[in-house]
Amino acid sequence: MMYTELREKQKAFFYLGQTKDYDFRKKQLEKLKDALVKNEDKLLAAVKADLNKSKEEAFLTEIGPTYQEITHTLKHLKDWMKPEKVKTAPSHIGSVGVTHYEPYGVALLIAPWNYPLQLAISPLVGAIAAGNCAIVKPSELSPHTSQAIAKLLDETFDEFYIKTVEGAVEVSQALLKEPFDYIFFTGSVGVGKVVMEAASKHLTPVTLELGGKSPAIVHEDAKLDLAAKRIAWGKFLNAGQTCVAPDYLLVHVDVYERFVEKLKKQTKSLFQKAIEKGEYSKIISERHLDRLIDFLKDGDTVLGGNFEKDIRTMYPTILTNVSWDAPVMSEEIFGPILPIFTYRSLDEVMTKVREKANPLALYVFTENKKVMTMITEGLTFGGGCVNDTVMHLATPYLPFGGVGESGTGAYHGVESFRTFSHRKSILKQTTKVDLPLRYKQGKLTMKMLRNLFK
Repeated sequence: MMYTELREKQKAFFYLGQTKDYDFRKKQLEKLKDALVKNEDKLLAAVKADLNKSKEEAFLTEIGPTYQEITHTLKHLKDWMKPEKVKTAPSHIGSVGVTHYEPYGVALLIAPWNYPLQLAISPLVGAIAAGNCAIVKPSELSPHTSQAIAKLLDETFDEFYIKTVEGAVEVSQALLKEPFDYIFFTGSVGVGKVVMEAASKHLTPVTLELGGKSPAIVHEDAKLDLAAKRIAWGKFLNAGQTCVAPDYLLVHVDVYERFVEKLKKQTKSLFQKAIEKGEYSKIISERHLDRLIDFLKDGDTVLGGNFEKDIRTMYPTILTNVSWDAPVMSEEIFGPILPIFTYRSLDEVMTKVREKANPLALYVFTENKKVMTMITEGLTFGGGCVNDTVMHLATPYLPFGGVGESGTGAYHGVESFRTFSHRKSILKQTTKVDLPLRYKQGKLTMKMLRNLFK
């Protein structure tokens, strides 16, 4: 019942109204950024201990985007908070309609292990900006970062405002039994379904940031060297443990052989030094590594395929001659294995992508605007890039989120503020006149009403 008491303490503080004040929100965001800056070296060390990310990679993918998110939010928050006046309908002459962004109350944020710092703190920025209290649950699979986050937040905020709760699955289960005002979850599709089911018992609104099999399409007119470089980087960054990493490639048959050679070359160029220095990201758990090792049976290895179980590391691997029905294609890989397929027509691409659940991300490499349009407008996916990978999630100006099985809701920038806000509608009615039409009945009234509500 300790979680009930914590949630109720936060709800009581929320009812005091302090969190709704702009100056309060601004101060808390500034405190958060100051704490991150002050503890940057400790946070980088924690991420290193959990995932073996180099200092540069951890800053690029964890701390840097978080700084940017806070800076962007501080710059625009006052404007986001302003009530919005809307147009008046002919049936409401004399009145004024206004919408207000109101915080939900107490939010539960459940973070994953693959980007354990950014994916815990970035949603928190939105929750604070919108005026909520929050309980943050980091992943137990990245314990060093979880402890670092708990220490940072506990030293920066009072627990009746922001509090970290650590622990394994039973802690998450206990938290999900509580009637929170909002739940924000980042993780797997399977656990996302559990979260949504738990939320439904209290009719709690949720954002689910999930995953899926995100394709990258390399058309025959693509700039192959650049495509190979950007795909290799996006796929093998963090040992492929990225929700928007390209999960498989569809390469036009006319450039397939050339592209595979370029992809091998670019992969070695980008990651060989890190591998030699022992700085390539490790797989989060033995269970996950064993699962990835099994996938190696599903195709011909043209690069990589080697792993070291004692340090939980698998190196960048490219598979060819993979069956669409193979286990590696039945679920999100979430590791440094990249299956490659060929296609002859874009109709084949459309069919193959549609056969699977809507992906979180999609990437297309082409110089042809018609091809860009056909792919980006003809297929359903959360978000993506033309002639790049992964980078769409790193800007606060684009909403980030999934669709269908890859998730529901979005965040980053203003979308984070909106996600953690209820849009309350208020009609301010005039008292100078009181039109009698709505109080009367009869044929004349009906005629006038029909004209009014055209």
